[in-house]
Amino acid sequence: MASLDVTAARARFPAMQQEQVFMDNAGGSQVLDTVADSIRSYLLNTNVQLGATYGVSKSSTNAYSNAYKVAAGFINAATEEISIGVSTTQLLHNISIALTFHPGDELILSKLNHEANIAPWIQVAERLGLRVKWWAASDPKNPVCDPAELKTLLTNKTRLVSCPHTSNITGTISPVREIADTVHAYPRALLCVDGVALAPHRQVDVKALDVDFYAFSWYKVYGPHLAQLYASSRIHDQIQSLGHFFKATNTLDLKLNLASANYELTQSIPRVAEYFGPEPSTRWAQMAEHEERLQQILLEFLASDSRITIIGEPSARKELRVPVISFVVQGVGSQQLVEAVERRSAFGFRSGHMYSHRLLAEVCGLPDVEDGVVRVSLLHYNTEAEVQGLVALLREEV
Repeated sequence: MASLDVTAARARFPAMQQEQVFMDNAGGSQVLDTVADSIRSYLLNTNVQLGATYGVSKSSTNAYSNAYKVAAGFINAATEEISIGVSTTQLLHNISIALTFHPGDELILSKLNHEANIAPWIQVAERLGLRVKWWAASDPKNPVCDPAELKTLLTNKTRLVSCPHTSNITGTISPVREIADTVHAYPRALLCVDGVALAPHRQVDVKALDVDFYAFSWYKVYGPHLAQLYASSRIHDQIQSLGHFFKATNTLDLKLNLASANYELTQSIPRVAEYFGPEPSTRWAQMAEHEERLQQILLEFLASDSRITIIGEPSARKELRVPVISFVVQGVGSQQLVEAVERRSAFGFRSGHMYSHRLLAEVCGLPDVEDGVVRVSLLHYNTEAEVQGLVALLREEV
C-alpha cells in the first residue's frame, strides 16, 4: 500500500494556505474545497423549498435526497436508518425523548462519554424515574470502557448502555463490537455509541459493529456543520415520532427531525465521500498509518518527561488509539502552557475539559477541571514537521 500523499491532501483544504497550524481538530476539522464550493453553488443557484414540481425545486430535492443515500452508505447503513441534524448533542437528545422506556428500566452510562451522550439519558431517567448506573473505569491515567466491568452492571432491567467509540480526551479506541455482544446478551438492552472522536480517523461500519445507535459530526469529518445519528431498523418500532401527526414515520429522519435538515449543508455531504476515492478502505488505511507516525512523535516526547502525565493510551499503535492526545504537566497550568506556545508560534490547540467533565473530575481526579488537560488533536493533513515543531516548543516551555 502506497503512503498517504500529505501534500496532495493539504491542497484540498483551503485553510491550509494560511499560517495557522491546526492542532485542535477534535473540535472541528477543516473543510474540503469541494464542500465549500458545493454550499456556495447551492445557495446561489438552487436555494428553494424542496418538494415542489418546478425544475429548480426538483433539482434541489434530488441533491438533498442523494445526500442522505451517500451519508447512510458512508457508515454502511440504509437511508431510512439515519437522521441528519444540527449536532450530535441535539440528535442524542431527540432519540432520548423518542425512545420508549418501561418503569424499572436501568441505564448504564460510561464516564468516558462526552456529556452529549450522558445528559440526555440522565434527564430522561429523572423524568421517568429510571435508575442510572455508572460504568466508571478504574485507571485515572488510562481509563477505558472495559467489557468485563460492564458485565457486572448489566441485568435483565438494562434498557440502554452509552459509551464513546473513542474518548475525546484519551484517544483510546473502545472495543465496540465486544461491548455490543455483551450488551445484546440481554434482550431489551440497546447500545448507543458516540463516534464523534473516532469518525475522522477510521472507516465506520455500523453493521459490523452491531450497534443500535451511532452518532458522529460531519463537521469533524471534513464536511459541513451537521451531525448524523444511526438507529438500526430492527428497533424502529421502539422509537416514537416527534413529528407532526400528519407526517409519515417510515424513516428515522421522519421520526426525529422536526423539520428538514439544513438544505445547503446536507446536499454537500457527497463531496466528503468523494474525497475518499473509489477505494475508501485504502484511503482510510493510509490516513491511519500517517496519523500513527504523527502521534508517535508527540507521545514519545511526552513519555520522556517525568513531569508530564499522559491521560489515555500511552502507545502510538493505531489499533489502540487515534491522535487525540491529552496530558497535564506538573506545576504548569494547562491553559498557561497553551498560551506560552501560542505567544511563540502559529500552533493552535487548547486546554479544558472538552465537555468530558465527569471523566476528568470523577475518574482522573484533576483538581481544576476547568483548566483541565492540554489537548493536541491531529488529522491526516498535519505533517511530521508540524508535530516536531510543537515538540520543540513544548520541550522549552515545560
